[in-house]
Amino acid sequence: MSPAAPFPIAPGELSPPGSRFHALASPFAMKRGGVLHGARIAYETWGTLAPARDNAILIVTGLSPNAHAASNADDPTPGWWEAMLGPGKAIDSDRWFVVCVNALGSCKGSTGPASIDPASGRVYGLDFPELSIEDVADAAADVVVRGLGIERLACVIGNSMGGMTALALLLRHPGLARTHINISGSARALPFSIAVRSLQREAIRLDPHWNNGQYDDSNYPESGMRIARKLGVITYRSAFEWDGRFGRVRLDGTSPFSDDDDPFSPEFQVESYLEGHARRFVRHFDPNCYLYMSRSMDWFDVAEHGGGDVRAGLARIRVERALAIGARTDILFPVEQQEEIAQGLALGGAQAEFIGMESPQGHDAFLVDIARFGPAVRNFLGRL
Repeated sequence: MSPAAPFPIAPGELSPPGSRFHALASPFAMKRGGVLHGARIAYETWGTLAPARDNAILIVTGLSPNAHAASNADDPTPGWWEAMLGPGKAIDSDRWFVVCVNALGSCKGSTGPASIDPASGRVYGLDFPELSIEDVADAAADVVVRGLGIERLACVIGNSMGGMTALALLLRHPGLARTHINISGSARALPFSIAVRSLQREAIRLDPHWNNGQYDDSNYPESGMRIARKLGVITYRSAFEWDGRFGRVRLDGTSPFSDDDDPFSPEFQVESYLEGHARRFVRHFDPNCYLYMSRSMDWFDVAEHGGGDVRAGLARIRVERALAIGARTDILFPVEQQEEIAQGLALGGAQAEFIGMESPQGHDAFLVDIARFGPAVRNFLGRL
């Protein structure tokens, strides 16, 4: 639990300044084969753990966030879920001891393809073992149980990819959590989501600078990452919101990303927005980590635990209460998938509730539409 980091950090790793690090059990076995030695998970905490250790909440994240969900004593800068987590907020750190972990396989402090392989002294790259959502879940559970000594969580909250991780955790570690909130998550990847992520991965791999995973700062697959990020951002919001925000408004003058030698430089405001968003992302996420984590979502399927049936797999999960919520405009993790989660958990005996939010923001609504998502989370936790 020490904030000190006695682990090598590759240039591709970008952990927040307030991160703490937990050393995973070594060797750490991966679901699809292979093991990790000397691996670690970055995490942050808020609030105080009660003497009975019964007020802990675990947050497992989507693909790109780090462990810095909100400002805290170790890092006062705003986090990616600042409006949701903190004193008096929906996830009230005056009442709860909250832990947010950075996913195994990421480049934000946890061990992943951008980390140093202790066996070779070089960056793992494509020598990193195949990553599954189940591995991410096992690593998060290791932080909770071995790292923090918490035998039972009051709640595990997962959003987006984290919704998958939370379900995997509940399946593989029965009894670890009393309740569950699944936000814009799913029990398996649908063909549309798989297709989008496949195109993102292809964009990265077709960039000559990717070089079969062997790149560096001077030879970095920037074009591939830019295109991958643009594809992702397009699916994170709804067509309704894109129209409301940008319409067909053209740029007033030239875009900061215009190239006089390119007759197809950005002409519309939406093009310039996507380009700016992509350029802010590319040097802040490792391409190989992106590939591994993206593929792990495509592989995940709760039906593996239910004889080929998703609801039967979900029914194997035992929690007292559950809430599954999402935005009706989400095209990446359609709201029907959250409804399916609630139905499956109810078959397992949970008091499960589903809420489809009339939010225009699409998949990213849980990050920005706190006016809708916040009260739902607050009400659920307030009844625990």
